[in-house]
Amino acid sequence: MITLLLVLVAFLAMSLAGSVIFTAITARRVEKALPPRGQFIEVAGARIHYLDKGSGPPIVILHGLGGQMGNFTYALLERLTDEFRVILMDRPGSGYSRRAPGATGRLTEQAAVVAEFIRKLGLDRPLLVGHSLGGAIALGVALDHPETICGLALIAPLTHVPRDVPAPFRAMDIKSDFLRWLVAWTVATPIGIRRGKAILDAIFSPEPAPADFPIRAGGILGLRPRSFFNTSSDMRGVNVDLGAMVARYSSLRVPVRILYGTTDQVLSHQVHGEAMKAESSMVSVELVNGGHMLPITAPDLTAKFIKAAATKVIGAT
Repeated sequence: MITLLLVLVAFLAMSLAGSVIFTAITARRVEKALPPRGQFIEVAGARIHYLDKGSGPPIVILHGLGGQMGNFTYALLERLTDEFRVILMDRPGSGYSRRAPGATGRLTEQAAVVAEFIRKLGLDRPLLVGHSLGGAIALGVALDHPETICGLALIAPLTHVPRDVPAPFRAMDIKSDFLRWLVAWTVATPIGIRRGKAILDAIFSPEPAPADFPIRAGGILGLRPRSFFNTSSDMRGVNVDLGAMVARYSSLRVPVRILYGTTDQVLSHQVHGEAMKAESSMVSVELVNGGHMLPITAPDLTAKFIKAAATKVIGAT
């Protein structure tokens, strides 16, 4: 009996070790295939990776849960840089950005980093654009640091406490930091490789996920263990701050324009879009036919929305 137990323990240890080695090798291969494309700056203890392109009035763009700047270099960036200076930022812990020691991924914490990032770059009240979870962080900037921006343009934003975790992200809803770390370094990468297409299909639904998304949009960066760990942490951080933020929406001092697809399968355009009009007179909402990933599936429409928002708020400042 003892011998059998020892054999089982040894087998488990070897399996875990094999998973860790596979995960580490995969992470190195991913980063070799998709190295950083921007530059780095230290902000409030975090190391932020960003891309700065174009000239004109400034626009800062924040990606959503589990994403990085590749979500916007895919098709959107080139449609904006003819008129604007566009800064794409890997949020703390995402892409190639590193969180400050002790940082947890809370919305208000990330909003403070974004505000300080804007100050450090010397930007004069840019338009702040946020997609999905990036929209919630942008709202945090508007509430806590309104002097740093001239307005918000939000695309399929998370604005209210979700009733349920969206289906594509349920496997990441892990409360324990230790368990999150264990999953990140053992099973997350092989499962991500095996189920990656199904997850992307769910996020893009009802529109098809582009076949080149993993490379062209940087999707494979999500296969790294730190990407899984930080994405899971971001999810857990939402409920810490978002309820209190909702209670303050009536105090918004900058204009907020929202673009939502009526067939979004990740977040409800009614709960997170249209409901915002009742929260503040500063909010306007535009509904279009489309899903959650409008910056990729409808880049012309998204660029037009951002340009209209920028032109309106910049002309008023």
